[in-house]
Amino acid sequence: MDSKIKVLNDKKELAYLGGGQRRIDKQHQKKKLTARERIHYLLDENSFEEIGILVTHRTTDFGMEKEQYYGDGVVTGFGTINGRLIYVYAQDFTVFGGALSETHAEKICKVMDMAMKVGAPIIGLNDSGGARIQEGVRSLGGYADIFYRNVQASGVIPQISAIMGPCAGGAVYSPAMTDFTMMVEDTSYMFVTGPNVVKTVTNEEVTSEELGGASTHAVKSGVAHGTSANDIECLEDVKRLLSYLPQNNRETAKEIPFEIKDEIRDVLKDIVPENASQPYDMHNVINGIIDEDSFFEIHKDHAENIIVGFARLGGRSVGIVANQPMYLAGVLYVNSSKKAARFTRFCDCFNIPLLVLVDVPGFLPGTDQEWNGIIVHGAKLLYALSEATVPRVTVITRKHMVELMM
Repeated sequence: MDSKIKVLNDKKELAYLGGGQRRIDKQHQKKKLTARERIHYLLDENSFEEIGILVTHRTTDFGMEKEQYYGDGVVTGFGTINGRLIYVYAQDFTVFGGALSETHAEKICKVMDMAMKVGAPIIGLNDSGGARIQEGVRSLGGYADIFYRNVQASGVIPQISAIMGPCAGGAVYSPAMTDFTMMVEDTSYMFVTGPNVVKTVTNEEVTSEELGGASTHAVKSGVAHGTSANDIECLEDVKRLLSYLPQNNRETAKEIPFEIKDEIRDVLKDIVPENASQPYDMHNVINGIIDEDSFFEIHKDHAENIIVGFARLGGRSVGIVANQPMYLAGVLYVNSSKKAARFTRFCDCFNIPLLVLVDVPGFLPGTDQEWNGIIVHGAKLLYALSEATVPRVTVITRKHMVELMM
């Protein structure tokens, strides 16, 4: 028995090394943590229970049978964050560049199924070059299985994705189907096709950062809900985001202990200018209402004429949707309508009450907006607010010139 235990422990030690020490060192040189280091930092100490640590791929073509690594490029399992049960997977870039194989996908699907079964959030730490080309259609089929589970979990359990390295092709679609996508500046990228393919097909010269970097997706496309300076900050942001969310759609977010005070916040008296054409920062209004330092903004740099995010009122988690007079007078357009609609629907799915602060002159006119579908995208916001069944409180801070009943 002792010899068998030794063999098992030796195999586990090899699994902990992923693609080997040389590749781990290379990961560190890029200022990136390894998959296991990320999980260790994300979860409570000694809470991680790994699943599938000795799994290897089944491919025998192209000499792949000679290159096998325990875990097959993804670390999966469950643990706790601040005592809450969480399921997690972290792709290991030291093994085939984190490329997804059939068994790699099976491991991810297994933890997603378990998360759905017990009603717990799933967090994906993505660092993958896409499908493992040596496996062909079997690898692509693995993506289809993951996408299906993303859809089944939507609105049932919170799904959070952290992009912590270059993600291309099929590797970007699962994060896009989750509720929130966080990116690390300078080291993470998301694109369907890379700069070389873009150059070949369209003759455009573009860098990876310009095409699909954290700044690009946080500001222009809106794919990223937030960015962080490094891996550690990204994991901290994920933990903070999670603190506002419930375990699943049948529960409510945990309340934070709060001392009720009979207070009047004088700062709110003079925030809104008497001059109707003078702008003011809606962030000051939000901070004057909510519990101190509790606002966590979503899509901070995208469609800045509307503000969305989580906060706490009396220790309870709430979602905030607010026009921003400092940016285009708070007017609604295509991107801001989509941003607010998506956030509203998420809050409605997970029993998070909504506070809506209104100061809006209407929808932005012009051919650009009409040709890009302001009618249908504006309707999405109307639909989301009308459909919502969570408690909603609307405060009109100055003007309300849109035919919109909230």
